[in-house]
Amino acid sequence: MSFAIGALSNVTVLELGSTIAGPFCARLLADFGANVIKIEDLSGDIIRSMGERYNGKSLYAASLLRNKKNVAVDLRSEKGREIVRRMIPHCDVVVENFRPGTLEKWGLGYDKLSEINPGLILARISGFGQTGPYSGWPGYGVISEAASGLRYITGDPDRPPARMATPLTDYLTGLYAAFGSMIALWERASSGKGQVIDAALTESAFSLMEPFVPSFAKLGVVAERAGSKLPGAAPNNLYPTRDGQHIHIAAWHDTLFKRLCSILQQDLYADERFNSVRARGQNSEELDSIIAEWTDGQALDALEKKLQDGGIPATRIYSIADIFKDPHYKARHALVEVEDEDLGGVTLAAPVPKLSRTPGAIHHVGLDLGDSSSEILAKVAGYTESEINDLLADGIVV
Repeated sequence: MSFAIGALSNVTVLELGSTIAGPFCARLLADFGANVIKIEDLSGDIIRSMGERYNGKSLYAASLLRNKKNVAVDLRSEKGREIVRRMIPHCDVVVENFRPGTLEKWGLGYDKLSEINPGLILARISGFGQTGPYSGWPGYGVISEAASGLRYITGDPDRPPARMATPLTDYLTGLYAAFGSMIALWERASSGKGQVIDAALTESAFSLMEPFVPSFAKLGVVAERAGSKLPGAAPNNLYPTRDGQHIHIAAWHDTLFKRLCSILQQDLYADERFNSVRARGQNSEELDSIIAEWTDGQALDALEKKLQDGGIPATRIYSIADIFKDPHYKARHALVEVEDEDLGGVTLAAPVPKLSRTPGAIHHVGLDLGDSSSEILAKVAGYTESEINDLLADGIVV
């Protein structure tokens, strides 16, 4: 079965669950051609009520649910679950992000599904994983960030822990689950066997704590919030400019720091406080003060150009408005306009990464609830027109 075009057009993915991590995992695969069928609750995925709206339609859902077929099914009913079972023989990957035990309660655990399709890959996303004493705890990405240690080190040291203004850990876990799915598909090509991917939000966030694990294990060092700087690497911080803006400069490597000294017209490298990576890291406050005094006397535009022309990694802090008018984003086709009957032309973030021969593509924005129900029930699950009408009449599907 194939209704998609792209590198993964021979892969069929059944998406269960809702909100962000599971749908993002499936969306990544859909962007590169996987045939993704989203099974959605009759009341609609909660993502449809999130974010800004245009003509009554969620712009967030338009992006996150793009490139997928949509079937609205009552999975709490046995007839609804039978629909899933009839689709399983035609699926390569199932993505779900219910609380652990939910699929088993519905008779859709991997033991049951793999009896129908031994090559099936089940990507399971949850807050704390499928096992362990916390496995039954409910968890969103931000809760898992708090439990992972990542939230503890985020923000300024004189304030409570901050959070990203985006569901970072949901996206990260969706990415890990998609990565795991591709590994499992590759392995299945030789073994013919499926397997389960257990992607936990907490462990995904914890993976970003990698630098601090051996430091605590061997030395007992507890990483703390450091604001805009990177501890142990200086200069690598946010500095003020004359016009009330800020620029981030990252020049802690010896070669880069010597270039920066040349631009500053100060031989700071001759100072023993600043003549090595380790020394600069230990004396970062003094160095940051010197650099901030220099940047504070210059306008952002001219300073940014001077540093970049001098080979120094440096940039202003971009807002979304800056991105929309930036020539590099335009040249890289990072923003894609897609036509939609309800939204007209809507701009979405382009698929990443870029592939030279089989790039990702956006074929349509997220469909309305149940748009593909009849088509998928007939073509994939093998229901007759009469059976589909009965399911509609019984309120099993929309």
